[in-house]
Amino acid sequence: MRRPVALRLHAALATMAVAAATGVVLSMPEAAAAASGATGYATQNGGTTGGAGGQTVRATTGTQIHQALCGRASSSTPITIEVEGTINHGNTTKVSGDSCSTAADKIELKQISNVTIVGVGNGAVFDQLGIHIRESSNIIIQNVTVRNVKKSGSPTSNGGDAIGMESGVRNVWVDHATLEASGGESEGYDGLFDMKDDTQYVTLSYSTLRNSGRGGLIGSSESDRSNGYVTFHHNLYENIDSRAPLLRGGIAHMYNNHYKSLNESGINSRAGAKAKVDNNYFEDSKDVLGTFYTDQAGSWQVSGNIYDNVTWSEPGEDNKPAGPDPQSNTTVSIPYPYTLDDASCVPDVVSSTAGAGKGLRVSDGNCSPQTPTPGPSDPTPSPTDPTPDPTDPPDPTDPPGGTNLSIGAGSDGTSKADGTSYGNVRDGDMSTYWSPAGSTGSVSVKWGSATTVSKINIREAAGSEGTIGSYRVVDHGTGAVLASGSGAGVITFPAVSLEKITFQITGASGTPKVAEFETYAG
Repeated sequence: MRRPVALRLHAALATMAVAAATGVVLSMPEAAAAASGATGYATQNGGTTGGAGGQTVRATTGTQIHQALCGRASSSTPITIEVEGTINHGNTTKVSGDSCSTAADKIELKQISNVTIVGVGNGAVFDQLGIHIRESSNIIIQNVTVRNVKKSGSPTSNGGDAIGMESGVRNVWVDHATLEASGGESEGYDGLFDMKDDTQYVTLSYSTLRNSGRGGLIGSSESDRSNGYVTFHHNLYENIDSRAPLLRGGIAHMYNNHYKSLNESGINSRAGAKAKVDNNYFEDSKDVLGTFYTDQAGSWQVSGNIYDNVTWSEPGEDNKPAGPDPQSNTTVSIPYPYTLDDASCVPDVVSSTAGAGKGLRVSDGNCSPQTPTPGPSDPTPSPTDPTPDPTDPPDPTDPPGGTNLSIGAGSDGTSKADGTSYGNVRDGDMSTYWSPAGSTGSVSVKWGSATTVSKINIREAAGSEGTIGSYRVVDHGTGAVLASGSGAGVITFPAVSLEKITFQITGASGTPKVAEFETYAG
């Protein structure tokens, strides 16, 4: 009888690989993709560039992600959404608009294209909230964690899939993601990475999938054979019962992955599917490759793999393991270039690179670091190439020039401390100030008509300098986070037209005293 995944969780975590020695990986900025961009099958069919060339916005809630999608000029207008914080049911609502089709119980990427969602700063965690891609194309999801998404119990989301794709999806690159559950179907979970109903040209790279009954599938039934052209490389599958992945029809390429504690079966090629399986490391697992639970066989081409403490079941009518001595029974032609790490170094490379929060580290294909650079045929930055971070701390000793737009404007905010006034932040007088009733709170500057702002200067009253800790600058009308960071001073962000701008103090070392909330057009 199968043991629930949840009961094995402690043991699995206790045996997770530690970081490899230096010299095997390349560290890159948190909000920047590898300069070479998408890899694998996501490079085909015109390529996958996500929101390249479009606006970059910040989001700290699911609602703000949906607002960013709905605020575009069209459903295909490129956009990069930088996400920081925990996204959950409590901060995710349905948003309507001509350029979107969203939902309240998931992050919905439906009937849209040209979008990048990337975790930045302290990280992006989608907690019990799945990401659903439907009838969409050219999507990048990078440096995020999606955990504990359920199809039964409470709360439910996305049919229990961490990331799910269906209905004519094309060109998706998921990179440096952590997808995890806390059990199997009996505990309410389904797949971590599912593709069905005509989903093609997908790459999953440098990601961790763990502690789930089902790793993922390509094709929802034996008759759903319209999916395929999927690449899996440099991923860690750990403490997974089966479906690593389940492949029904189509073609998939698995290389340089580390499969550890596959408890019932691993790569399940069936219903006419073809799997090319190169230089992977299989460890402490059972039936890591073959056709399982069906009499409709698939096939595989194998080379360079290492099988470390792998056990194989006896063949049967619905059970055709590839081992104990896996041999190729088909050939698969791969249309894109790729370089293989030797299988012997895959555990070290993958443990240091796979998953969110790893600095987007990558391998150069030689088990050693190499800084990738854009090739001559790449004249434009990839969608997540480093760009000036709107939250980079400015020099507070360098005050902005131009007209302070706050003078003569209105103001309001959350509860204020006794003896202070919202108007004190826009009177040009450093001897007066506003304080929140506690250590956190918000103060806003507002105008009677839309006003363009690209810079603010938060000036603390004498004697309170350095009290303000973390903050967010928000477009009050849309809820969009224009900037976030720590400390008072000059804060810049892309120019935005708004009627009300809010400075939210989310952390402080004492009682903040904001003497002036200056606003500038440039």
